This record gives sequence, structure tokens and C-alpha cells, in this order.
Amino acid sequence: MDEAKKSVVTRFAPSPTGLFHIGSARTALFNYLYARKHNGKFILRVEDTDKTRSEKQYEDDITSGLKWLGLEWDEFHRQSERTEVYKKYLQKLLDEDKAYLDSKAIRFKNPNKKVVFHDLIRGEISTQTDDVGDFVIAKDLDAPLFHFTVVVDDYEMGVTHIIRGEDHIPNTPRHILLQEALGFDVPNYAHLPLILGADRFKLSKRHGATSLNEYKKMGYLPEAIINFIAFIGWNPGDEREIFSKDELVKEFSLERIQKSAGIFNLERLDWYNGQYIRKTEIKKLAENLLEYLPEDWKKLAVENFSYWLKITELEKNRIAKLADIKEGIGYFFNEPEYVKEMLLWKPARPSGGKETGLENTKKHLEEVVKFLNGLNESEFISDKIKEVIWNYAEKEGKGNVLWPMRAALTGLDKSPDPFAVAEVLGKDKTIKRLKYAIEKI
Repeated sequence: MDEAKKSVVTRFAPSPTGLFHIGSARTALFNYLYARKHNGKFILRVEDTDKTRSEKQYEDDITSGLKWLGLEWDEFHRQSERTEVYKKYLQKLLDEDKAYLDSKAIRFKNPNKKVVFHDLIRGEISTQTDDVGDFVIAKDLDAPLFHFTVVVDDYEMGVTHIIRGEDHIPNTPRHILLQEALGFDVPNYAHLPLILGADRFKLSKRHGATSLNEYKKMGYLPEAIINFIAFIGWNPGDEREIFSKDELVKEFSLERIQKSAGIFNLERLDWYNGQYIRKTEIKKLAENLLEYLPEDWKKLAVENFSYWLKITELEKNRIAKLADIKEGIGYFFNEPEYVKEMLLWKPARPSGGKETGLENTKKHLEEVVKFLNGLNESEFISDKIKEVIWNYAEKEGKGNVLWPMRAALTGLDKSPDPFAVAEVLGKDKTIKRLKYAIEKI
């Protein structure tokens, strides 16, 4: 094939027989990146000739997933609408005695030759095709099968580079035999490594969600998914890790795809997603997070959006995915509930026992209230709050003072620091909660 005369055309050709998963998304991405890198064409072709297993809901899942990821295609084709095209080429093979009707099926007459092709990732692959036999290419003229439709479509659509999973390597010699029989050019092939779980087994449900839509529902961002899956089996050759889609287009090359299996690491995906969450403009992030809140919290957040913005700012560094937002922020919407013993900083419990400890805790909370009363509303920001309390906390023991303050404001043993929480809650609500804790003791 004369590469200088042919612009690059790639295709993503899923079968609508199941949900769009991470492995398929990576195949689509690599085809997209290669086409865009070379100012070529990226085709989406739905291979739905298996009428018993193909379903419209799965086609919709694939197309909506690609749109969500931002992988726009230049052409769309559906194989079920191309029967007449396939019929023409089937008839050509029959007429030329390169195929024959046998037992209610059309078989390709295998020349039983050695097929050698250069894989752009794996190098030369050689296969003796004797054991393939005369393989079936159609049930009849109106019902062509996978091996045949793929070959015809790739030719008709001008596909120059077939980038697909390594599970297709055994199919390639058959496809080349058909291409040669039909007088077609043989396109370039690149077979991608498998994606395995951290346990080195094939990716499945036990490694986490596999459907792209499940990741979307959990609050993974499309930019993070793109960046993450690009690095499963590929790398840019340096230490950089964060790439926008446009940057990936610029850097992508088939030469840097590894031959060995890529590993799917959920912790790595969480890291990527956290990076992109923190890069998101705060107002947009706050709006995106609303859909992950329970309805009563959502209503309050929408009504007091400036308050929700403050919560978002505080929590954005603590979440790996958008759905995490609902964990541990209930105290911003409801008064915290806790037993009074939670106010006690246990590591510093005095020899006098729990009651003595609670009395000391009450004294510390009363002092904190006095310090906070000395601040006006405009001064009620995290740094100022810390400033007025800090000397006292150092003198009495930081845990003795700050632990009960945190517990009184949140009702939790893990939360952002109490100064930041107090700023978001505001002066009135903060002092009200501290006084309630004092009364509780």
C-alpha cells in the first residue's frame, strides 16, 4: 500500500451485543487518536449482522458512551443496512469459483497457503492456514457473517489501519485470504494488548465495574477515563502523566504501544479522577456534584448555592469520584448527632476518669466560644479562627481543644479541620453547635 497517497482511515467496529466496556473504550480511543494525529478519518461501524444477539439498547449504550468521552466519529455505518453490498461481493466469489454453497452455507475456498503480515505493534506474524479449512463466510446471500462483512466494509470504507484487540490475531489470516481473493489491498494491522486486572487475570466484574456507564454513574469524569485508559498499554516515553485529549492526539504513536498486557488499576483511575476533579472550575464542579446528593440536601444546596460552593471547595480535595461527595457531609445539612463521650479526646484522658475529662472538655469548649465571639462575621474565616484559638490549644494540648471542637461541629471522628468547617458553617451555626455540646456535657 502506498502510504503517501492514502490518508489515514481508522474504524471502531463494535457489535451491539453487550454494554460498552473499558476495553472497547480503549480500542475506540486508540483508533480515534491515530486518525486525528494524522488528520485522517475515524469511522464508527456497528457490526449488527448477528440478528439474534444484537440489540438497539446496546448500540445506544455504545454511541452515548463515545459521545460522553468526546470521541466524535466522522462517519457512521450499520452493517444490517448494507446487505446489498455484501451480496454483490459474495456473488463475485461464487462466480469466480472462490466460494461455494455447502450444507445451507457459503464457504470460502481456502488456498491453504502461508499468510505473513507485519503487525505494527508485534512485528511479523506468519500463519499456515491449512488447519482453517474452507471456512463459512455466509449462511446465504442475504446473511453474510463476520469474517466476510469486515473485509468488505474495510475495503469499501477505505480503512487503512485496523487497530483492534489481540484476540483478533487468529482472524487476520482469514481476512487477508479474503482480501486477496477479492482483489483488495491489505490494510495495516495493529493488535492491542489485552487489559488484565491487578491479579493478571482477564478484566471482569471482580476487578470493579466494566461497563463505561457504571463509571459515569459513580462520578468518574470523561477526561479522567480518557487519560487513564490511554496509559493502559501505552506511554509517552517520559514522566508526564496528565494529558488532555488534544495532547494525547499530539503525542500518540503505535510504536509506543507495548506488546505485553496492560494492567487495569482502579486506584490509579481514582488518582486520575481526583486530579481532574481538582482541575474543574469550582462553580461547574458544584453544579455537577448536585446530582449525587440526596433530594433534601440537593434542595438546600440549590436554595443556598453560595453555601454549597463553600462546601464544594472544602471537599474537592477529599473525593476521588463525584459520588463520594455524599459521604461525610451530612453535618452541613443536619445537626450532628453523637454521644457526649465522643467529645472526649481519649488519648489524653486524665487519671480522674471520664467525668473529669468531660469537665475539662466543657471548659475548653467554653473558652473556644469566647474566642469565637470576639470575631465579627467578616473575620470568621479559617485563618482568623485558627489564629484566635491556637495559642490556647497549644497551651492546653491541641487534641484536648481541637478534638471536641471538631466533634461538636461535625459529629464525626474524621472530617476537614475544624477551622475550615467553622468558616463554612458560619459564626452563628458554629457557636450554636459548640454551646449544644457544652449543654450535652
